[in-house]
Amino acid sequence: MPPRLPTVVFDLDGTLADTSADLLAAANASLPRAVLGPGDALTAFHGGRAMLRLGFSRLGISWSEAEVDAAYPVLLEAYRQGIAVHTRLYPGAMAAVEALKGAGFAVSVCTNKPEGLADILLRELGVRGVFGALVGADTFPVRKPDPTPYRAAVERAGGVVSRSMLVGDTETDAKTGVAAGVPVALVTFGPEGRGVERFSPAALLDRYEDLPDLAARLLG
Repeated sequence: MPPRLPTVVFDLDGTLADTSADLLAAANASLPRAVLGPGDALTAFHGGRAMLRLGFSRLGISWSEAEVDAAYPVLLEAYRQGIAVHTRLYPGAMAAVEALKGAGFAVSVCTNKPEGLADILLRELGVRGVFGALVGADTFPVRKPDPTPYRAAVERAGGVVSRSMLVGDTETDAKTGVAAGVPVALVTFGPEGRGVERFSPAALLDRYEDLPDLAARLLG
């Protein structure tokens, strides 16, 4: 059996790529009228239902979780049809991923986006083949911050959890790291900026150029 590799697992939305504009467009398409804008990017990174709740509240109409549940499949289909119109990888992301692979790290993606949509997006961006594994919100009955998806993302990429770390952008990612017992680096170039420091990650990542050295330090 080949030796297990040190592994860096990436969140997708708000970490590898800025997906907020396409997510918000999909949410607006599933609401009675468009009420979400660029200032709602942080909500976009907390999932489709969070965007719908904000949208319904902003419409000023009476709503319930039943309306959210009914609109959610509409949002998913709208997102599927416009998944990579405005989405862009963050500067330096893929150069850092390639540098990690060149240094002997395995790399994978663990996201709370449905696996099928995550797969489509990574293929549209031309980077799906770079990652050794992809685990989404529906790959297992549980999602982050439960550690099960994270562990699978490590092991399916050829790594071992005890020599792995997560790169993310939210409290959910920080909690995943605690649950899995691994270090987490939170990016500071998302909507919250350095506000993610309050989640007490092992490190803050201001730019992707610093990730290979950071991973070597945390996992060396």
